[in-house]
Amino acid sequence: MVDFDEALSILENSTRREILQFLVKEPHYPLQLSELLNVSQQAVVKHLKVLESAGFVDVKSEKSSKGGPPKKIYVVSESFSIRLDLGPDLFKAEHRKISSKGVIKGVNKLPRDLHNIVEKIASKRKLPIVDAINMLSDLDSALEDIDQRRDTIISLHQQVMHKVSPSVNEHSESYEERQLAHALMTHPRRPLDLDEFSRGFRIQSSHAEQMMESLREQLMKDLSVSKGAFISSNPGVPLPWWMAKNN
Repeated sequence: MVDFDEALSILENSTRREILQFLVKEPHYPLQLSELLNVSQQAVVKHLKVLESAGFVDVKSEKSSKGGPPKKIYVVSESFSIRLDLGPDLFKAEHRKISSKGVIKGVNKLPRDLHNIVEKIASKRKLPIVDAINMLSDLDSALEDIDQRRDTIISLHQQVMHKVSPSVNEHSESYEERQLAHALMTHPRRPLDLDEFSRGFRIQSSHAEQMMESLREQLMKDLSVSKGAFISSNPGVPLPWWMAKNN
């Protein structure tokens, strides 16, 4: 599966996006796509090869109804979502794999009013068009609600980052120290790879470790003040920065 940068590079081409818009509905031949898009068949084939190489589409052979050689027909094979959030104090880029076949994952996370759709499609091999239209309408409404909630959460995330910036500047003496603090907040639920951080900013690992130790001490002080309590330990026992998240 391609990563975010590769997917973005491939999809930046408008003709490839148009090709995919046709292929998600049903398989197409290169000649069909050429006529629909008013693009030469040679150009369409080149775009299809790029999409095939990246795993976006698969090619199949189909017997010719006129008795000639088999024809190549293309179908979409990859399901994923690309998300990019950008603004002041905000940058988040994600490439998420989506399951498109078989058992639907995370059914228990669906809103209760959508459970009936899962039950209906689980018991049927095909759906009448009228039933599908009603179901898709409900799903589109649910997605719009989710998008609105997500926008609100992202806005709140952005406000937190905006309001913590003065604290970062106050307690950091260098650009690298500020970037270390931001790196911790970018992925607060997983430990920071100091070696990777050091390589990215071209500093010695020992320097990064010193900055991390200084930041840990500041976080412990902040935690003590915010909780109105003392934090103590035996000499030589480190107090990890993530204690602030668990207490």
